[in-house]
Amino acid sequence: MNELDSAVSAYITAIKSTETYRNYAAERDKVRQYPELKAQIDDFRKRNYELQSNRDTDFHKIDQFEKDYEDFRENPLVDDFLDAELAFCRMIQRANMQVTAAIDFD
Repeated sequence: MNELDSAVSAYITAIKSTETYRNYAAERDKVRQYPELKAQIDDFRKRNYELQSNRDTDFHKIDQFEKDYEDFRENPLVDDFLDAELAFCRMIQRANMQVTAAIDFD
């Protein structure tokens, strides 16, 4: 294994040792026990991504999406998972921005 591979391996180990990742993994494992709920969460995430990726911000569609999923988000299993996933994604984004900035990558 070369030096970079060793560093990446250590980086992965460091990520997996964070409370943020451990919380995400625990919530993910809870959701996986309910395949129908997991499918609903996946659909929610897909629709959310599509709305966020759309260049034309349609506030009516966003409002309708939020209304459609308001009750869904009240399920503690769903809400806890989505909160943990968001925290994990933000942690990874911050780390990636630090790496990109440190190597002066445009």
